Amino acid sequence: MKQYADLNELIELLEAEIQSLSAEVNTLKQEPQSFNEKIIFKYIDTGSTGKTKDFVRSLGVKSERGSFFSSGDVSKLIKNGADDISPELLAIARKVVKMKKQKGQ
Repeated sequence: MKQYADLNELIELLEAEIQSLSAEVNTLKQEPQSFNEKIIFKYIDTGSTGKTKDFVRSLGVKSERGSFFSSGDVSKLIKNGADDISPELLAIARKVVKMKKQKGQ
């Protein structure tokens, strides 16, 4: 939690956090609008690039290179994004990556 000067400031911080969390929940309730979004949703669901890679491979989809989809391809998609992924969804995926890194340390 961020530092605050008084009770009113704490209330404002908490209300802003509620709004942010509500927006994230609404984003996660939406259906994927593209295949790349489907990949990102799967990553958020599993928290694993390996499991996400396995999911994509099970669908028979190959990477842009024409080879099997890899964990690195998932990481690259999260890091670089794509035109057909909503910025809000991408932000959540990046948040998951950050949480995983913090948990691993």
